[in-house]
Amino acid sequence: MRWLAGGFLLALFSSFGQTFFISIWGAEIRAAFSLTHGGFGFIYMVATLASAATLPFIGRMVDVLSVARTSLVVILLLAAAALVMGSAHSVAMLAVALYMLRLFGQGMMTHTSITAMGKWYSANRGKAVSFATIGHQFGEGLAPATFIAIAAYVGWRGSWFVAAALLLFGALPLIYTLMRVERVPRSQAVQDSKALETGRQWTRAEMLRDPLFWLTGLGVFTPAFIGTSMFFHQDYLIALNGWPRWLYDTSFAGMAVTTVVVSLATGFAIDRVGAVRILPFFMLPLGISCLSLGLLDEAKTIIIFMLFLGLSYGMSSTLFGAFWPEVYGTRHLGSIRAITVSLMVFMSAVGPGVTGLLIDWGVPFQEQLLYMAAYCFVCIALMAVAARGYGARTAQAAKLPRR
Repeated sequence: MRWLAGGFLLALFSSFGQTFFISIWGAEIRAAFSLTHGGFGFIYMVATLASAATLPFIGRMVDVLSVARTSLVVILLLAAAALVMGSAHSVAMLAVALYMLRLFGQGMMTHTSITAMGKWYSANRGKAVSFATIGHQFGEGLAPATFIAIAAYVGWRGSWFVAAALLLFGALPLIYTLMRVERVPRSQAVQDSKALETGRQWTRAEMLRDPLFWLTGLGVFTPAFIGTSMFFHQDYLIALNGWPRWLYDTSFAGMAVTTVVVSLATGFAIDRVGAVRILPFFMLPLGISCLSLGLLDEAKTIIIFMLFLGLSYGMSSTLFGAFWPEVYGTRHLGSIRAITVSLMVFMSAVGPGVTGLLIDWGVPFQEQLLYMAAYCFVCIALMAVAARGYGARTAQAAKLPRR
C-alpha cells in the first residue's frame, strides 16, 4: 500500500506543473506581463515544447536511479520552479519558470509515478495505475479552489511560494519515505521480477521504428492537445459564453469525480481483458465533449462537456499507464515512457499556442472544437486498426516455439 500511496502523491503534487493550475492565474499573468491570449499561449507553447524536448534525456533517470532518489531530485526542482514563478518579473523569467514547471511537474512527476506503478506491479498493473492517477483528479478537484482562497490573502505570486513550501516540507519527506523501499512484483507462479518479463522486451529505438506505435499515437496523444487547450483558455470561454464562474468551478470538480470513478473501473477492466482491447473506445466521449461545447453555448453545456471529458480522461489516464508495458514490456519502461510522456507534453504545448493564435486571428474556439470532434471520431477507427495489429502480433508471438 505504501507504494500506491507514493504513486498517488507524486501524481497529486504534479498539479503545480499542470495546465489547469497554471491557467488559474492566466488573467493575472497576462496583465502582469502585458500579454494577449495568443502571446501568453505562444510563450507557454515554447516553454512546454522545450520541456518535451528535454524529457527523453532525463526521463531515463528512473531506469538508473531508484524511484525514491528520482522523486527527491524531481520534487526539489519543481519547488525551485515554483519559487521562480512567484518571483518572475520579466518575460524571460516567466518562460524559464513555465519550462521548469512543465518539465518537472507535468512531465517528471507524472512520469515517475506511472513508471513506478508499471514496473512494481504485474498482475494488478491496471488497478495500480488507476489508483496512482487518481492523484491527478484530486489535484484538479482541490487545488484550484484552495489556491484561489490562498491567493486572496497572499496574492497570486505568494501562492507559488506556498506551493514551494508544500513541496519541500510536505511532499518531499513523505514521498521519499514511502518510496525508499523498492517493490518486487509478485505473482502466484514466480517471485523473481525477471521471470515476469514475458514476451519481447522492446527498446526505445525499436518502439520508435514500430509503425503501430505511431498509428496509436494519432489518438493517444490527442487528449493532451484538447484538454490543455480548453483549460488554458478557461477565462476566454467563461467570458465568451457568459457562464457563471461558480458553475465552471463546480463542473470542474464534477469532472474530477467522474474521472476517478471511470479510472478505477478502467483499471479493473484492464486487469481482466487487457489494455489493447480497450484502446479503441476512449476517444468516443472525448469527441462527444468537443461536439457539445462546439455546438451549444447554454450554461448547462459546460456540465455536459465536463462529464464526457471526465469519461475520456478516466479511461485514458489509466489506459496509457498500463498500455505501454503491456505491448512493449517493462525492461526499458523508463526510457519508453519518457518518449510517450514527452510526446504528450509536446501536444499539450501545441494546443494552447495554436488555439490561442487562432483566437487572436478571429477563429472562435467553438469552431475549433468542431474540428477537434471530427478528428476524434476518425481516430476511433484508427485505434481499432491499431488494436487489431497489436492483437495479431501477440497471437503470432504465442505460436512461436519457446527457447
